[in-house]
Amino acid sequence: MSLFEISERAKKYQADLLEFMDSHVYPAEAIYEEQMAEAGNPHFQPPILEELKSEARSRGLWNLFHPHPEWGPGLTNLEYAPLAEIMGRSPHLAPEATNCSAPDTGNMEVFTLFGSDEHKERYLKPLLEGTIRSAFAMTEPQVASSDATNVQLSMVRDGDHYVLNGRKWFASNALHQNCKVMIVMGKTDPDAATHRQQSMMVVPLDAPGVTLMRGLTVMGYQDREGHAEIDFTDVRVPVKDVLKGEGEGFAIAQARLGPGRIHHCMRAIGMAERALELLCKRAQSRVAFGRPIADNANIRDWIAEARIEIEMIRLLTLKTAYLMDTVGNKAAQVEIAAIKVAAPNIALTIVDRAMQVHGAGGLTEDFPLAGFWAHLRTLRLADGPDEVHKRAIARQELRKYREGAR
Repeated sequence: MSLFEISERAKKYQADLLEFMDSHVYPAEAIYEEQMAEAGNPHFQPPILEELKSEARSRGLWNLFHPHPEWGPGLTNLEYAPLAEIMGRSPHLAPEATNCSAPDTGNMEVFTLFGSDEHKERYLKPLLEGTIRSAFAMTEPQVASSDATNVQLSMVRDGDHYVLNGRKWFASNALHQNCKVMIVMGKTDPDAATHRQQSMMVVPLDAPGVTLMRGLTVMGYQDREGHAEIDFTDVRVPVKDVLKGEGEGFAIAQARLGPGRIHHCMRAIGMAERALELLCKRAQSRVAFGRPIADNANIRDWIAEARIEIEMIRLLTLKTAYLMDTVGNKAAQVEIAAIKVAAPNIALTIVDRAMQVHGAGGLTEDFPLAGFWAHLRTLRLADGPDEVHKRAIARQELRKYREGAR
């Protein structure tokens, strides 16, 4: 038996999800593009997506990410990883169709672990039903947010409330028409120990003082869910809406980001697999200078290298999922950091080469490659830039060889 053997139940989910992708998701991609173009609104919720959600739910392909049996199927990270890869093959449709979209997945886990009964009733249940969406507001325009301790949005206690003042940006999902709530990270005590200064609070999107300033483009794209810049001016948040307690923001962030990172990496592998598939089909169907493009040695090198590299990052990601399940996220922190660097970079290279093989067509919306490229390039910054993860890996590696360590 393979070390990464998964349960029969998880294999059934894989088979069902693959069939759903073939029969419904891929055929819906062109319809989705048409409906978005006709709407003329980048944040429009197209009817085809609601149809996909209904179909996925009727098939039991719903909330597959949620590891807690009370709220979802209770799959392990290792069991869910191949499902996230399959969804990554159509990142604009499949994750939302199955209610497995970021940042909702992370927010739902935060509400599950740290939310009050009121939070669960008011936000977690509708999120699990797919009737609302949510945003996560941590990154700020004025500080290097790759270091979460830099967060400056102030959260000042005033009786039974905290008063929030500051600016966030890249709050993904905040412009989705169904977004109703944010989890906001800010600074409650600048004088506390470094990792006890931050707190997380639940803030309705329509709270007085919350202003959506603009939707930020990503590599020229205006994503449907939006990446919002948000101003907080004297926003009053009841004390009961502090998650876990004052000073627990950094700890919550660490708990939230581990699973989120592995989900991102598996979806990246899905994009790489689909890009390789498109590359191979295009290379065999197009002729240049008297022979199929696939006959060129450099193209064959690209194909071989892509297969090798995909298998490498998949195995590393599955190992990471296995460690998260067996020894915990903290013990797997080096592997989590490693996949977060490796998966987007390798997938980005494969997508870039697929675009090259497609020629000018690869730059257009006629193929998913340009969208993949923009998403993957962004992913090298999301949930921590490459350099932060490399720094963490190097620190752990050097620690093994300090004087007296061996």
